[in-house]
Amino acid sequence: MDFHELKPIYKQIIDTIYERVLTSQWKEEERVPSVREMAAEMGVNPNTIMRAYEHLQRHNVLQNSRGVGNFVCKNARVTVMQMRKDDFIENQLPDIFKQIDMLEIPWQQIDELYRNRK
Repeated sequence: MDFHELKPIYKQIIDTIYERVLTSQWKEEERVPSVREMAAEMGVNPNTIMRAYEHLQRHNVLQNSRGVGNFVCKNARVTVMQMRKDDFIENQLPDIFKQIDMLEIPWQQIDELYRNRK
């Protein structure tokens, strides 16, 4: 995986896992790769994966079953979607609105671009 310098690696791994949950690549109540398996896949130290998994456990995305492994929590997709929405609205949308205002892009054009994006 190619990591960006501006964001800690464990947070980039968390984002990757969020994406896997949102796209149902990792389904609710299914086992996820072990810390070692994930570290090998990502090409990082297992401690980095452990840090990401612990964060995800605190936020009810993953749950650990001792001796069995980590599993995606029931309702994890809804949880991740709400967290991502909140983050987008709070941290990204204000900058987007600022750019729209500065560039005087009419809302009609934004709406048209949105509707025709696919």
